[in-house]
Amino acid sequence: MTEPAYQRSLPDLADLLFRDTKLTEEQLGVARQALRENGGRLADHLVSQGFVSADEVLNALSELLGLPIRPQIAASSVDGELVEKVPISFSKDHLILPLGREADGSVRVAVCNPLDTPALDDLRLLFEGAEVRLELANQRTILGAINEVYDRGTGASDALAEEAFDDLDALADEISHEPQDLLEAADENPIIRLVNSMLQHAVKERASDIHLEPFENEVRVRFRIDDVLYEPMKPLPRALMASIVSRIKIMGGLNIAEKRLPQDGRIRLKIAGRDYDVRLSTIPIAHGERVVMRLLPRTQEMLNLERIGFSKAQLAIMEKLIARPNGIILVTGPTGSGKTTTLYGALSRINATDKNIITIEDPVEIQLNGIGQIEVNSKIGLTFSGGLRSVLRQDPNIILVGEIRDIETAEIAIQASLTGHLVFSTLHTNDAASAITRLVDMGVEPFLVASSLVAVLAQRLIRVLCTKCRIAYEASEEELREIGIEPLPTPPTVYRPEGCAACNYTGYRGRLGIFELMLVDDEIRASVSGNVDSKSIKQVAMNKGMHTLRSDGAAKALAGITSVAEILRATEEEGVVEQI
Repeated sequence: MTEPAYQRSLPDLADLLFRDTKLTEEQLGVARQALRENGGRLADHLVSQGFVSADEVLNALSELLGLPIRPQIAASSVDGELVEKVPISFSKDHLILPLGREADGSVRVAVCNPLDTPALDDLRLLFEGAEVRLELANQRTILGAINEVYDRGTGASDALAEEAFDDLDALADEISHEPQDLLEAADENPIIRLVNSMLQHAVKERASDIHLEPFENEVRVRFRIDDVLYEPMKPLPRALMASIVSRIKIMGGLNIAEKRLPQDGRIRLKIAGRDYDVRLSTIPIAHGERVVMRLLPRTQEMLNLERIGFSKAQLAIMEKLIARPNGIILVTGPTGSGKTTTLYGALSRINATDKNIITIEDPVEIQLNGIGQIEVNSKIGLTFSGGLRSVLRQDPNIILVGEIRDIETAEIAIQASLTGHLVFSTLHTNDAASAITRLVDMGVEPFLVASSLVAVLAQRLIRVLCTKCRIAYEASEEELREIGIEPLPTPPTVYRPEGCAACNYTGYRGRLGIFELMLVDDEIRASVSGNVDSKSIKQVAMNKGMHTLRSDGAAKALAGITSVAEILRATEEEGVVEQI
């Protein structure tokens, strides 16, 4: 059997990746094993394992084949007549999208895998033998463009809602008397299509959460995008809510007959070619059941520490810390500050066959191959402290405790670190130094904290400025002082948000972390053992070169990544002045 063209070319591609990325022989071996077991493309396995990024593969393919890279695809620039000739299933399966026709009759096509020759031959047939000129684009860019070009958008959800409302009597009877039928219902069912449309629209808009909120006469649908809630479609008829909730409950394996108690579930979906875990929560309120769905992509791309926002210096320190054989590393910050993503980014970086990694969480938010993950269940007595004792009997090298909530869990984690285990965990504190005093306040002896703790990372998530509409200006002395920078002879250029269609007119698109990384050295250990306050500990760390959250944010503002106002919003507790 003839070896496929893309597999014959992969050694050359691997050579380029070795040269231009941090890919190692061990990582290549892991990806090749996954290729043998599951098939597909070696490059895809390298990306899914987090060994290289999709953009790095794209750059290597561009150099290897001499093809241009298309970083963005605007739906408005795509030729609709060409798109009509290509079925959406073919376009998504092969990650191919026609862009436009040239004066000589050739067709420009965006592709993710330019070596998929059978698909390209089929495409030439669809275009009646026209020459196909390839342009490289990554999977996310092509899928996003496909969804925009083929999808009917927000209007589809509105139209589906009206269709479902017209057929409500039949649907209500079907749901009430034979709910099991919805599992086998065809896609033509309006309620199923409405729910699917909402999920697809949420993914297209990069939403992290979907909120369904019933009121007296209507149901409000809201998406959370970059930590801000938006209303992407007009309210649905109130009478549809019971049918929608029943459909969602069936998808999540919940009890559709129970409407009086809160329920939690999980849905696994494939949307726009990507796998998602959807965390589902329902609660009873005055006018029905309120539903929140959190969309979590099942990909290691989001766990890449470089992309989370670490500077090169911070990343170098983090790599040394997570390579340690023992000790405790804490990540602190409020709910929704990205602590879990950072911890799993660290775990994915050190996840290897020679390490036994076990986590205990409430709940398990991110699933990672090769790691044992335990979900806390207080109803059956499986608590953090009880589960942690059992984990220690499993001969682990590395343990992740979702959160240290009480002295019992804290003391077990500390003992684990002192007996040769590397322990990761989280606390809810405003800054890194406060994590130490929080442990002491719980009742842990200061000398135990000092001897076990090796580092504390405080973090926040900031919104990233939309590069299409941000506006440059010279920072004022007052603004610089507010973010902790002394006025400079030449005012630096910073940016402020403006708003455009690409960012939903917010001026921001995406989020990134800012960090305060405190290493616990001998001087800080002496301060901890002396039971001094958190301000004194923080001052010692700053004297030794620690950057605070605000100073890290200031660096990102000066780099044009975010705005001064966003840094002030995210780090407002540092700017609070006590009034006497």
